Amino acid sequence: MIVITAPTGRIGHQVLGTLIDSGRPLRVIARDPARLEPRTRERVEIVQGSHSDPEVLAEAFAGADSLLWLVPPDPRAESVQDHYLGFTRPACEALTACGVRRVVGITSLGRAYGGPAGLLTPAFAMDALIEETGVDYRALAMPFFMENLLHHVEALTSTGTFSTANTVDRPLATVATRDIAEVAARLLLDDSWSGRETVPVIGPDDLTPEEMAQVMSEVLERPVRARQVALEDYAATMARYGASGAWARGLADMAAAQNDGIYDAERKALAAPAPTGFRQWCRDVLKPAVPG
Repeated sequence: MIVITAPTGRIGHQVLGTLIDSGRPLRVIARDPARLEPRTRERVEIVQGSHSDPEVLAEAFAGADSLLWLVPPDPRAESVQDHYLGFTRPACEALTACGVRRVVGITSLGRAYGGPAGLLTPAFAMDALIEETGVDYRALAMPFFMENLLHHVEALTSTGTFSTANTVDRPLATVATRDIAEVAARLLLDDSWSGRETVPVIGPDDLTPEEMAQVMSEVLERPVRARQVALEDYAATMARYGASGAWARGLADMAAAQNDGIYDAERKALAAPAPTGFRQWCRDVLKPAVPG
């Protein structure tokens, strides 16, 4: 039995889409099962509720061999650390109690960075808690998601810009979520691995936000410009959009760590990049989302 958390999220639903035809028994934890596709509801076992709830976790993990673990974002959380660990602590207890053997977790690059890293720091604490259980663990470590740029579709359409707190002339490692999902699904179907290991999943490009804007201009066939905003202005904007003070600060501190090179060491050491390049992602995902 494979258990999938956050099955309607950007990564979880792609993992589930790959696994649904694998022949393996699947179980999902879903707050709102109605958000699952009809064919999915017919073919998987559903445990309704939050995967921060110990009772839900106990039901979902019973008899399970493998788990996709992903803490969903909550921009209104009053403490980023408490949000991450509020999900992870009961999960670790349930992993131990139920004898789940393997966990594939969605986390971040840069665990060796050492400094404050905003939203990334609690992800590293999550990894440490899971590893302490003794379960076999693969931490899929990510840089900046290309899909984050979908939040800028309105601005791209109306003004031809996207705003970023990342330094516009500094390379920023990126990844497409479909590549994350592909690696996660492969590991969940593989019963041969053991131990604890970090698995970087990074796209093949080494582009600055300015260079990303140039690629977007070519694919969208309209001028696109990257507009850098100050970290404090970025945090204030996120707060105006409804993020708590802690979450807005966490986003700004994450961007500061990215600007300081939190991803650089693992990016340079990467042996084999993920397959989806930024231009291909723009063609496949961004262009269909931007009104012509």
